[in-house]
Amino acid sequence: MDGSSNQQGSEAGVFFEGPDGLLIEQVLRFAFKASNNQTKYEALITGMLLAKEMEAKGLLAKSDSLLVTGLVTGEYQAKDPQMAAYLEYVQALKETFEVFELVHVPREHNARADLLAKLASSGKRGRHRTVIQETLKTARTTADNLAEVQQINTLEAR
Repeated sequence: MDGSSNQQGSEAGVFFEGPDGLLIEQVLRFAFKASNNQTKYEALITGMLLAKEMEAKGLLAKSDSLLVTGLVTGEYQAKDPQMAAYLEYVQALKETFEVFELVHVPREHNARADLLAKLASSGKRGRHRTVIQETLKTARTTADNLAEVQQINTLEAR
């Protein structure tokens, strides 16, 4: 996964590789002002939600963001309230998987996700029919979003 933010807007790209050669690509546009780090967290969350929807029991996620990877693995502490809210959301989502690992990959090994993020910013809507496109109206750090994940965890625990 990868995300970026600039003067033209914010976008992210996620690709999911499953068993038997399954490949799903998703691009995200943000209808809200998002920082570069927010886009990377949103990409991670999107990938996790996509894996959950595909009924994955385990997930190996890869990101070129040292900050997001370090926060999720506990190597770094979240001092910014926004990053802390994203971290809380990801930690709740992690609990829905039997196995979850987030690893840092160098930017040059994240080219496919980077291209998807650039595709999101291209403005050519509707031409990429094999790629899921979504626009997020708000950040996924609200109490309602976290309550949804906690409800999923409760239902699965039964």
